[in-house]
Amino acid sequence: MITVSNVGLQFGERKLFEEVNLKFTPGNCYGVIGANGAGKSTFLKILAGELEPDTGEVVIARGIRMSTLKQDHYQYDPCIVLDTVIMGNQRLYEIINEKEMLYSKADFNDEDGMKVADLEHEFGEMNGWEAESEASTLLQALGIGTELHGKVMSDLQGVEKVKVLLAQALFGNPGILILDEPTNHLDIQAISWLEEFLIAFEGIVIVVTHDRHFVNKICTHMADVDYGRIKLYMGNYDFWYESSQLALQMMKDQNKKKEEKVKQLQEFITRFSANASKSKQATSRKKMLEKINLDDIEPSNRKYPYVGFKPEREVGNDILTVVDLCKTVDGIKVLDNVSFTVYKGDKIALVGTNEIAYTTLLKILSGEMEPDSGHYKWGVTITKAYFPKDSSPYFQDEELNLVDWLRQYSTDKADSYVRGFLGKMLFSGEEALKPLKVLSGGERVRCMLAKIMLCHANVLLLDQPTNHLDLESITALNNGLRDYSSNVLFTSHDRQFVQTIANRIIEFTPLKMIDVRVTYDEYLENVAI
Repeated sequence: MITVSNVGLQFGERKLFEEVNLKFTPGNCYGVIGANGAGKSTFLKILAGELEPDTGEVVIARGIRMSTLKQDHYQYDPCIVLDTVIMGNQRLYEIINEKEMLYSKADFNDEDGMKVADLEHEFGEMNGWEAESEASTLLQALGIGTELHGKVMSDLQGVEKVKVLLAQALFGNPGILILDEPTNHLDIQAISWLEEFLIAFEGIVIVVTHDRHFVNKICTHMADVDYGRIKLYMGNYDFWYESSQLALQMMKDQNKKKEEKVKQLQEFITRFSANASKSKQATSRKKMLEKINLDDIEPSNRKYPYVGFKPEREVGNDILTVVDLCKTVDGIKVLDNVSFTVYKGDKIALVGTNEIAYTTLLKILSGEMEPDSGHYKWGVTITKAYFPKDSSPYFQDEELNLVDWLRQYSTDKADSYVRGFLGKMLFSGEEALKPLKVLSGGERVRCMLAKIMLCHANVLLLDQPTNHLDLESITALNNGLRDYSSNVLFTSHDRQFVQTIANRIIEFTPLKMIDVRVTYDEYLENVAI
């Protein structure tokens, strides 16, 4: 168990949180959520003992080992990959080295023998004989083949290092796991394996992630960092979001009788409980949800941007035809005779590992790049809007304020009109006058979304639009694209985003282009595809 008592932290004049009192118990997984800059990662550092709070304390039950996901990808560069994983249990790694040193002594004596005997006993109790096998199994499950296990970390690619550090955090059955963005750079197979590992994990898991599918799959509770408080709620992210919206609606409907509100709550909980999977963790969660009463849910103070794309005109029958497109980038052929047709109502997700190919395709279709050969044709009714993976060229004039920046892309130049779109993206009042140079990555994305909403386009080309966004903005964008009445071609690492928007999947594989009219979950589950 972890007990957080009266914890508070302040940076200069800014108070992140105060009087935080929480208990984290074994068998549960806690997702820490909050707007960008709310202090999620900082709170994890306090729990891990890497940062001292200004007030209060964090107490961990005696004898419980905590493991954290390291963020420094170069920290272990001189180390062997397999050793790096075993270092996840520092005491076990110390025993291994101490044993080797004693056994290699030329003048090994009785005292050394007694010391070795003690070490061997402790080694056995820590399951040391299985350490290399466990480390190897973890690495292989995450996609790090045995041919890499004996190499030094500096020989590995960045994505491979991330996977090794994740294996290190999971190694040796710790009692507490603290994971900050564990799915970053992982492929879908590694993420799926990690989900199952954490669902079966019997200790405490505390995680920060922007991956909603992941947090919905594994979490039993949400720890909401909001307006200087941190409060625990039962259920996963979707349950927290929907219940906070329900609570907001109930608060507005003051005239409704309590009996009606209770009935509404019961129907809501029944719907979410029925969606639980068959896992032990989901069954436990279902029982918890059924115990919730009207006073247990409350509206969130968090503000959500509004994302709504409204096409100025409906698309005709001819939307887009692509025929034998080829393109070579930096000497590598990334598009090879790509052909497909877009039909009315298509919302197409470009998925798979070949991200350069998808970025190149969207650049060509947006008119920012020419193909080497082949051709494409847009219908005469089409107006398109493009969200690039790298939006930095749009923010070159860093002294411009947001109103003047967005005005460039608007036919209506009036302040009130332009400010209306910025306001939807949470840039109101003085916020709308700040210069481009102070914008965070997430704020730049919200500016680009405001620009796209101004276009009233009937086809959207979106390359990784969820990058840099917090969960609230991802949810708003997800809802906006789900409700959008026209065509979309997009890429995203957010599995739930893809699943809830796309009705057609295109993937470029080394052998062929796969083009199927299914949801993303159906695509992943269909071995034949």
